[in-house]
Amino acid sequence: MNGRSLHRQLLLWLLLPQIVLWLVAAFGAYRLASRHADELVDASLLQAARALARQIKPTASGIFVDLPRSAQDILSTDSADPDGRVIYTVSSPPGQLRLGDARLPPPPGTPALNEPVFFDTIVPEPMRVVSLDQHLGAAGAADSTLRVQVARLSASRELLARRMLLDTALPLSLLIVLMSMVVWAGIRKGLKPLAELQRQVEGRRADALDPVQLRAAPPEVGALAGAVNELLGQVQQNLATQRRFISDAAHQLRTPLAGLKSQAELALELATDPALRQRLQRVHESAVRGARLVSQLLVLARAEPEAVAAQGWAAVDCDHLVHEATADWVPRALAGGCDLGVDVVDAGLRVQGVALLLREALVNLIDNAVRYAGSGATITVRLRRVGDDLWLDVEDDGPGLAPELRERAFERFVRGASHGEGCGLGLAIVREIAERHGGSAQLLPAAPHGCIARLALPLQA
Repeated sequence: MNGRSLHRQLLLWLLLPQIVLWLVAAFGAYRLASRHADELVDASLLQAARALARQIKPTASGIFVDLPRSAQDILSTDSADPDGRVIYTVSSPPGQLRLGDARLPPPPGTPALNEPVFFDTIVPEPMRVVSLDQHLGAAGAADSTLRVQVARLSASRELLARRMLLDTALPLSLLIVLMSMVVWAGIRKGLKPLAELQRQVEGRRADALDPVQLRAAPPEVGALAGAVNELLGQVQQNLATQRRFISDAAHQLRTPLAGLKSQAELALELATDPALRQRLQRVHESAVRGARLVSQLLVLARAEPEAVAAQGWAAVDCDHLVHEATADWVPRALAGGCDLGVDVVDAGLRVQGVALLLREALVNLIDNAVRYAGSGATITVRLRRVGDDLWLDVEDDGPGLAPELRERAFERFVRGASHGEGCGLGLAIVREIAERHGGSAQLLPAAPHGCIARLALPLQA
């Protein structure tokens, strides 16, 4: 079952609160910027309204507005924002226009004297308006009340708020990005021991059961590595027990099987009844097969990783190994009607390994060729160098092996032919030994017919 990545989960749970806080801070900054922008705009409008009110003087015939054309142009344009137009009205009494834009509506309610009233309106664009009522003459006079209104487009206020928000949000965003990078780097550094543990477990062979080594690991990862090491130790102990049982059982079976084989041979020499001789012959064949099976089980136990390491590695002279093993098998090959020979293409080749196991692998390949190539076959043991590898081929011109059986023949207790006395462990032992030495074993077709059993091993550096 595939779960979500721990790295992504940690990154999500650490960055999500930061993003939420950033959004809350951005919203709060926008509200604060809007409020300050409103305050600045309102203060600017009130200052303009009072400045305009100071330019209005009462006269005997009415009022006099001392507002030159240049002052009107300055008042009609926002110096902070050229696109933010300002309009104004002067009325006395309130509602009776004396100067300015008649589109400005009156303020809501009944304003108090000398108390500014701020409100929003549309004329025809959204605008912010300040209305200021003042006395011009004696209190209580009908024409002594003056109303001054100044309005500015709301767009300028929103522009000011956005600018203030940008000045606040940009450093905050950079801070959030910097914090995110620090969090990401911290998560990677914190999870590095887990990646190291994964690398050590994934990079090892299935038979490598030595403990996992972690340096300066946190307690949590150290506890996980300790649990993995404990499990590996238990598996190693179980495999060792199993190997000891196989080895002990094979050793215990060798003696009675050898005795059974000897007794069957003696009985065959003394028996005169044909039916009895036939049964004794089957008993003898079974004893021979059982003895060979026990012998191969012992070799298989010696080919296990721990057994190979215990036997010690050394430089093996493959020239000498090939000649010696082939010479020992010449009599058996002749007895089977086969012509067994050696072809050393490259002399002086050496590999690093266990000579006893490599000899056993070669012997098994020769034995298979003698058993299954048939009488009259020619068998050649060839030694050569190909690149950085040594190829040890046992080639015969017998009937060969079907393509679908070439790979299955390396499985334990799988036989490539129904005849012969094999038990299906020879090629499995060859592949096991080859892999323990860092090499490989395979079966290939020979031309025009026959089979090539190839053992490929890395040459000694």
